[in-house]
Amino acid sequence: MKKINVIYLLIAVTITAAVISSCSKNDNNKSSGSGNTEMYSASGKGDKFMVNSSESKLEWTAYKVTGQHYGTVDINKGELFFDNEELTGGSFDIDFKTIKVVDITDAEMNAKLTNHLKSDDFFSASAFPAGKFLIKSVSKNNGSASGNYNINGSLTIKGITRDISFPATVTAANGMVTASSDIKIDRTLWDIKFRSGKFYENLGDKLINDEFNIKFNISAKKI
Repeated sequence: MKKINVIYLLIAVTITAAVISSCSKNDNNKSSGSGNTEMYSASGKGDKFMVNSSESKLEWTAYKVTGQHYGTVDINKGELFFDNEELTGGSFDIDFKTIKVVDITDAEMNAKLTNHLKSDDFFSASAFPAGKFLIKSVSKNNGSASGNYNINGSLTIKGITRDISFPATVTAANGMVTASSDIKIDRTLWDIKFRSGKFYENLGDKLINDEFNIKFNISAKKI
C-alpha cells in the first residue's frame, strides 16, 4: 500500500511540474510579445524612399553653465527602405556648412557663434562639410511609447564614425515616410572638446556640456 501511494505521489508531482512549466512558457510568450522583437540587420530590401531635403530638418541644442543655444543643420540627401511595412535600412547626409543659430537675434553675435561652430573648435565644416547617419540594425519596439523602432547605426562627424542607438518613430503611408527622434550624444566622442570638463580644468561658468541634443524630422517619398 505504501508503494502505491509513493507511485501516486510521483505521478502527481510530475503532472504539477508539467502544468507549471506550460504556464511559464505561455507567460514568457506573452511577455516577449509586448516588448522588443529581435534586432535584425539592415538589408535595404523593399521600396526605396528618397528624403525630401526641403521638408526635413535636424535641430540641435547645446548646453552650458550659463544657458543654452539652439539651431538647425540641413539634411542634404538620404534614403529609407521599407519591405512589407517594415523599416529595412537607410541613411541621410548632414551638411555642416549650413549650421544655423536660431536663438540669437543680434546679427553680429549670431554670425560670431555660427562661424565658431563651423570652426575647428567644433565641427570643422570646411575640412569635413558632410556628416552621415547610416542604419545598421533595427528592431520593432512594441512596448514603448517613445518610438515604434529601436535603431542602431553609425554617425559620422568630422570624419569620425561612432555607433549610436536610439528609439525612433517611423511611419509609411500613401507613398510617404516620416521619421523622427530626439537623442543626446557626447560631442567629445567626435573630437569636439572645446571647453569640455573632461579635458580642461577650472572652466567655471565657461564650461560647455559634453552632451548635446539632436532632434530630426525626416520626410521621404517613394520612388
